[in-house]
Amino acid sequence: MGWCLRLAVWLVLALAAALVLYRFLPVPSTLMLGRWLTLQTVERDWVPLQQISPNLVRAVIASEDQRFCNHRGVDWVELNAVMEDEDGPRRGASTLTMQTAKNVFLWPGRSYLRKGLEIPIAMAIDLVWGKQRVIEVYLNVAEWGEGLFGAEAAAQRYFRKSAARLTPTEAARLAGALPNPLLRNPGKPSRALQSAAGRVQRRMVQLGPLGNCALPD
Repeated sequence: MGWCLRLAVWLVLALAAALVLYRFLPVPSTLMLGRWLTLQTVERDWVPLQQISPNLVRAVIASEDQRFCNHRGVDWVELNAVMEDEDGPRRGASTLTMQTAKNVFLWPGRSYLRKGLEIPIAMAIDLVWGKQRVIEVYLNVAEWGEGLFGAEAAAQRYFRKSAARLTPTEAARLAGALPNPLLRNPGKPSRALQSAAGRVQRRMVQLGPLGNCALPD
């Protein structure tokens, strides 16, 4: 067996072990690990899904992945639509599960290699973790500012309250900030962020019960 094949086998085994461990343990993101390794500050307070407002759960689903409850980690309908765009891919097709795979196991930036790895890892995550754990991890590793990670730290910084007490408006602001968290301040929203938050709130209403699969039992 060549060294490349041995390395691939060890990487797969390491990923499988991490998937099992991360099903139960607090999970860091690769961005957090990078900051720790370079002696930069990380602000994050891990909280279980039961201590995160359902408003925020529904807001991120409405904003980022409205078919979250219906796919198995990859939204093939959206992915095919992006790939068949006559003008070339102009938008992303990353599900919340794929974003979680990137945040926890891969690296930031755009590349076909990373996107190719996201897909099987996301499918494995959906199978091993389930919807509620995916959302729990996503909301605890999402970046909401320089060195600021997770819903609890973001809620405390921007709204001076726990993530469990977020209102629909506050949740929509946090979800609306996710595409550009380093430039968007949910505590002092710009006109653009207010507009984005308004769209998120309308989508939350339209979502109806389709986001309930990620809510705690």
